Amino acid sequence: MIDPVIASRLQFAVTTIVHIIFPVMSMGLAPFLIYFTWKEIRTDEQVYEQLRAFWTQIFAISFVVGTVTGIVLEFEFGTNFAAFSTAAGELFGGPLAVEGMMAFMLEATFLGIFVFGRERVTDRLYMLSSIFVGLGTWLSAVWILIANSWMQTPRGFEMATKNGQPIVSLVDPIAAYANPRFPWMFVHMQNAAVLSVALFMAGVAAYFVWTDRDTQFWRKTMKISLAVLLVTAPFQAIHGDAYGRHVADTQPQKFAAMEAQYDTDSSVGLKLLAFPTSVSDITDPRAEELFVIELPFLASILASGGNPGATITGLNDIPTEDPPVAIVFWSFRAMVGLGMWFILLSFWGGVRWLQGKLFEDDLLAKALVGSSVLGILTVELGWIVTEVGRQPWVIDGVMKTSAGVSPNLTGTEALATLVGFVVVYSLLLVLYTYVVLRIIREEAPTDPPKQAPADPPKPAAETPESAEGVPSDD
Repeated sequence: MIDPVIASRLQFAVTTIVHIIFPVMSMGLAPFLIYFTWKEIRTDEQVYEQLRAFWTQIFAISFVVGTVTGIVLEFEFGTNFAAFSTAAGELFGGPLAVEGMMAFMLEATFLGIFVFGRERVTDRLYMLSSIFVGLGTWLSAVWILIANSWMQTPRGFEMATKNGQPIVSLVDPIAAYANPRFPWMFVHMQNAAVLSVALFMAGVAAYFVWTDRDTQFWRKTMKISLAVLLVTAPFQAIHGDAYGRHVADTQPQKFAAMEAQYDTDSSVGLKLLAFPTSVSDITDPRAEELFVIELPFLASILASGGNPGATITGLNDIPTEDPPVAIVFWSFRAMVGLGMWFILLSFWGGVRWLQGKLFEDDLLAKALVGSSVLGILTVELGWIVTEVGRQPWVIDGVMKTSAGVSPNLTGTEALATLVGFVVVYSLLLVLYTYVVLRIIREEAPTDPPKQAPADPPKPAAETPESAEGVPSDD
C-alpha cells in the first residue's frame, strides 16, 4: 500500500498545480482590467469598453473556480497535514485567516459592482471598483506568499511545548511576516502572473489576426499585450538572477539541487543540459557518464553576483537529506529556457511592430499562438522548484514533511482521496478550459460590417411627353 506521506504530498501537489492556474489568470488580468476601465472612462472609445467587458468574463470565471479550488487546499492542512497545522498553526494560520477576511472579501464585494454595475454606478465608483478588485486579488497573494515564504525562511519564532507536543510559537510578527524570502517571492510571482496573462492575450489575439478575424479589438489586444511582454519578460529574467543569489544564500541545499552540484567546488559551470549515456541513470544528474553542455563559471557567477571563482556548497556537504535532485534540476532548466524564449518572442514582436509589420508576420503569429499557455506552464515549473527544492522540510530546517502528515492517516485513505482529487480537479480543469474557449469563440466583439457605398440615383425614366416635347393626344 502507498505510504500516506507520499500520497499526501502527491494530493497536495495535484491540487496546487491545478489551482494555481486560476489565481495566475485573475492576478495577471487585474492590471489590464484597471487600465481598460481607466481608458474607457477617459476616452469613451468603444474598443476599451469591449476590452474591459470581454476580459472581465474570463477574470470572473477564473475567480470563481480559483475560490473553490483554493478553499480545498486550506482544508488539506487539516485532513492530510494535521501535525503541521497543530505545530505551526499559531504562525501559519494567521496569514491565511487575514487573506480570507481582508483580501477575499474586498475582492468579492467589489467584483459584484465591477461585473454588474457599469450602468448603475458613476464612473468614479466604477473606476474604484476595478482598483479594489485588483487590490483584493493582489492582497490575496501577499498573505498566501507570507505564509509560504515563512516556510522557506522561517523567522520570528521559537519552539515551545504545549500539552507535551513541540509547537512553533510566534515571538516577533514583523520578523516572521516580513521574512527575507517574501519580497523576492511576491515580486517574482506577480510579474510572472502578468507575463503569463500577456502571453495568453497575445496568443489569442494573434490567432484571430492570423485567421483573418482582423478587428480593431484583436489588434488593440495584441499591441497592449505585446507592450506588457516587452517589460515583464526581461524584468523576470533580471529579477530571477538576483532571486537565485538569494536562494544560494538562504537555502544552499535548494541551489545545489538546482545545479545538481554534489561536491563543494569553486569556479562551477552552469549545466545547460546533462543527458545520461545510460538509460538506468536517466533521472540522476549526478551520474558519472553524462553528455553535458556547460557554460563555464556561470553557476558561481549566479550564486555570488559576479565572482567566477565563488565556491558552491555541494549536497554531500549539507547535513540533511537531498531533495529530489532530478525534478528540481530539470524543472529549473525548463523554466529558465522558457523565460529566455519569452524575451526573444517579445523582442521579435517589438521589432515587427516598429517595422509596421506586426499584423503581417504569420510566423510571429504562430509563435504567439503556440506560446499562449507557456507562461502558466513556467509558473508551474517555478513552484515545483520552490516546493520540491526545500524537501525534506515542510518548514525549512525546523520540521520535516514526513513529521507534518496527519498521524492517523492510513495509506488506503490517502490513496482514495488522491484518486478522487485527480478525477475531480481534472474535470474542473477541462470544464474551465471549455468555458474560456467558448467565451473567446462566441463573445469576442467584431467590427461592424463596412457598408458598400450607395449606388447613385438612377435618372427618372423619360415619358413620351418629355421625349417628344409635346403633350399626348390623350
